[in-house]
Amino acid sequence: MTLPGEPRVGTREDGHSALRLHSAPPSPRGAVLLLHGGRADALTPPPLLNLPAARMRAFRGAIRRATRDDQALLASVSYRHRGWNGSREDPVRDVREALDELTRLAPLNPVVLVGHSMGARAALRAAEHPQVNGVVALAPWCPPGSPVAQLRDKHVIVLHDNQDRVTDARESWDFLRRARRAGAHACGIAMPRGGHAMLRDAGAWHRLAASLTAGVLGTRPLPPAVVAAQRSADGAVLSAESVLAELSRP
Repeated sequence: MTLPGEPRVGTREDGHSALRLHSAPPSPRGAVLLLHGGRADALTPPPLLNLPAARMRAFRGAIRRATRDDQALLASVSYRHRGWNGSREDPVRDVREALDELTRLAPLNPVVLVGHSMGARAALRAAEHPQVNGVVALAPWCPPGSPVAQLRDKHVIVLHDNQDRVTDARESWDFLRRARRAGAHACGIAMPRGGHAMLRDAGAWHRLAASLTAGVLGTRPLPPAVVAAQRSADGAVLSAESVLAELSRP
């Protein structure tokens, strides 16, 4: 257990489980799987005081409200190791195991992956899973040459602050251009503030991420500007203000 009423499921032989459930309505229309950040290299498990995981709780609450509480199963990926660890790609293995278990719990339902930093990189890497509709990536880690073929026909929406000093937003925008050429429904949203930790203007990050997640899941429409950007061939990146303005219209 991580919190009361939030069981781990799908326990491996080593006692670790990749999936942590937060809410499971009886007849969900889809599922949202959250992936927190980590480190480039670390073979140790995430610490008990896990600040990257705690950062995702506010996003989880916003997504629950945006998906109208009873329409989506909400869960998180539990990492065996704290780091990406080069060619091991440890969090990718974790998210694939979590997706397999989620498929058994909610068969045929669409899944949206919402990841931050290393978690966003893992989400983008594992998005080939047949139940995944798309990825909402928050300040993602997108090194040059990251694969994109697995994103064909998937929604890919990236939120990034151009002033982020931990991961490079320019690499995110380049990743989106390559993903679009590979057949992804890709869109970027430039956040005016927040840095890598997404602390300044946190409410804007939460609102946008939640609304876009609900749109990719299909429980509400995507903002028209996002739909138009996904269909565009020019690789334009939207401003957060323009998308928020659309969300504020009645």
